Amino acid sequence: MEVAANCSLRVKRPLLDPRFEGYKLSLEPLPCYQLELDAAVAEVKLRDDQYTLEHMHAFGMYNYLHSDSWYQDSVYYIDNLGRVMNLTVMLDTALGKPREVFRLPTDLTTYDNRLCASIHFTSPTWVTLSDGTGRLYLIGTGERGNSASEKWEIMFNEELGNPFIINHSISLMNAEEHSITTLLLRIEKEELDMKGSGFYVSLEWVTISKKNKDNKKYEIIKCDTLRGKSVPHYAAIEPDGKGLMIVSYKSFTFVHVGQDLEENKNDNLSEKIKEPLYYWQQTEDDLTVTIQLPEGSSKEDIQVQFLPDHINIVLKGQRFLEGNLYSSIDQDSSTWMIKDNSLEIFLIKKNEGLTWPELVVGDKQGEFIRDSAQCAAIAERLMHLTSEELNPNPDKEKPPCNAQELEECDIFFEESSSLCRFDGITLKTTHVVNLGSNQYLFSVIVDPKEMPCFCLRHDVDALLWQPHSSKQDDMWEHIATFNALGYVQASKRDKKFFACAPNYSYAALCECLRRVFIYRQPTPMSTVLYNRKEGRQVGQVAKQQVASLETNDPILGFQATNERLFVLTTKNLFLIKVNTEN
Repeated sequence: MEVAANCSLRVKRPLLDPRFEGYKLSLEPLPCYQLELDAAVAEVKLRDDQYTLEHMHAFGMYNYLHSDSWYQDSVYYIDNLGRVMNLTVMLDTALGKPREVFRLPTDLTTYDNRLCASIHFTSPTWVTLSDGTGRLYLIGTGERGNSASEKWEIMFNEELGNPFIINHSISLMNAEEHSITTLLLRIEKEELDMKGSGFYVSLEWVTISKKNKDNKKYEIIKCDTLRGKSVPHYAAIEPDGKGLMIVSYKSFTFVHVGQDLEENKNDNLSEKIKEPLYYWQQTEDDLTVTIQLPEGSSKEDIQVQFLPDHINIVLKGQRFLEGNLYSSIDQDSSTWMIKDNSLEIFLIKKNEGLTWPELVVGDKQGEFIRDSAQCAAIAERLMHLTSEELNPNPDKEKPPCNAQELEECDIFFEESSSLCRFDGITLKTTHVVNLGSNQYLFSVIVDPKEMPCFCLRHDVDALLWQPHSSKQDDMWEHIATFNALGYVQASKRDKKFFACAPNYSYAALCECLRRVFIYRQPTPMSTVLYNRKEGRQVGQVAKQQVASLETNDPILGFQATNERLFVLTTKNLFLIKVNTEN
């Protein structure tokens, strides 16, 4: 059985700036342009039965503005009329109205349980689209940057069950076969509501293919499903389609669909209700093992063999329990007896006072029973570590830590995220990175031919990582650092969306209403500036800028390009000019 490799992220020290002094607030005005939309954005609000935190993460905080990473400064949204609207910016002072490039065939307003429509730009000429009702569209667009050749045409259209949103997609061309591989996310009701919220997250990995040029029909040739208990922060398919990577709090595993899934559920249920094979207790000197015997059992049906480090129990010719004991016993003094249709085995410890954490090494079929006297003794031994008073002696040399003095950015999550890589053939986890306190912040597409990058908090900084599936030994590359951004973003309690420019020149975040914060990378100063405390000249300064939008509508979408920020509200699209093209 192959075991997943435990990996770590290697930070490039030259990309860190230990002398970073912070962001200086700049009052320079930012050019801001406002476009009024012909129809409102097709926002879908959470229903009463979508009450969990996972529903909020996946659908309540959904980004309704989509950036076409294959073409610079081109964004899309879907309005209430079912139209896919596009705005491509060439010149800020000559902005046109968003134009319709495609219209969904179905009337979305007739569906009560739909999700938000989602779109992903698979390649320069292909788009995957979901209308939020459970139907997947595969659309050939022609070259989207060329108005003469751009024409959106449905090449695949199929109902795939419950509503979903599209997480990621890629286009593959092998010989004469063209394939589109996509990740679809659902949150579904758990049939066996044993614990937790009663919902689980499903990631469906679907491959749609056309075998050759003569066959014009695209068909689903492969469909695999992963299940987990939390919405993934990041989920993307590798460029060659041979694997995928997921960043999440709770782990994901591949499951079999249909009958196999039902069998797995039944097996899991039977394991939960199965009685222990035996019960055992211990004192400082000995251990007692109790086994319930079948009706009509006699002494002749039982064979018990003691060895100094081993035990073997046979009932009616069938091996019942065999294995190495946790520690040595006195085999001559150990014995067994039948009492009230139960087999009781008495083992005498050779090492008196040693507490055994398990009876037979690696065996999980038994249940340890601790008596009240042992519990009281353990509590008494630990008494000096606790107190009934909050701070019984505040004047002692080492006062206890007061959590109220911690800033929000110092508080880590109780659960740590993990980054997992799954193989597309074996459906097994091949690489695992425990992210610990490295909080996930956002993802960005730097190169559309590569996987999306993800940004993690490391100490006070925010580090950008580019996955490289082809490099098995160094699969994640540290490509950029946003100084102190991990610390700064923690103070923004109302933040909704986070993004950065593909060329790393700035990072930006927006709140639920009106305000947008921009954090620029350090740039050389045009004038001489001195640090009075250290008496040295400052060569570079990192600027912070704040833009306030003239609207009271909530922000529904947020995208960053190298030159501009696009902010979508219910009825308006705002453009903020951040950089001037060199």
